[in-house]
Amino acid sequence: MESVLVSACLMGRPVRFDGAAKPVVGLTGDGDDHAPGAILARWRSEGRAVVYCPEVGGGLGVPRPPAEIENAAGARAVLDGTARIVTPQGVDVTRAYLAGAHAALETARSAGVRVAVVKESSPSCGLRQVYDGTFAGKTVSGPGVTTRLLLDHGIAVYTERDIPAAQAHLTALEQGGP
Repeated sequence: MESVLVSACLMGRPVRFDGAAKPVVGLTGDGDDHAPGAILARWRSEGRAVVYCPEVGGGLGVPRPPAEIENAAGARAVLDGTARIVTPQGVDVTRAYLAGAHAALETARSAGVRVAVVKESSPSCGLRQVYDGTFAGKTVSGPGVTTRLLLDHGIAVYTERDIPAAQAHLTALEQGGP
């Protein structure tokens, strides 16, 4: 059985910067078996969900100040050491984000994970977009640091909006597909 790395906030754990969770609707498994929340609930009950928060894993507390990738530089620049992740007060929290990203990758590897489901827009977990570093609620295209690292190591990444597609990918893997 394939395991899947899942952002802890999507599973209802209050680990976000503001101390909240962002659970997927229907996480109790009630209703449509193909709904995102029902899929997550099934993964949890089957023991395939590897629940992880890279920001907490990197040593950041809850709650904590929000953080964004400076100057919309992107995750690749952070991983390459040419950009930082900072709070609105300018505190550099890059080291914690990098530690969390590497710990998430190690967690995924040790569990044999080939698929991950992450929270969109986070400087760690965003897939298609992250906040632009201005703390004005604006986003730019591109992944967060953890997601970039997972992708670089061949792990397929989906957001909370793509959980049925992640399930389809898991099914294909279990049937011997790529």
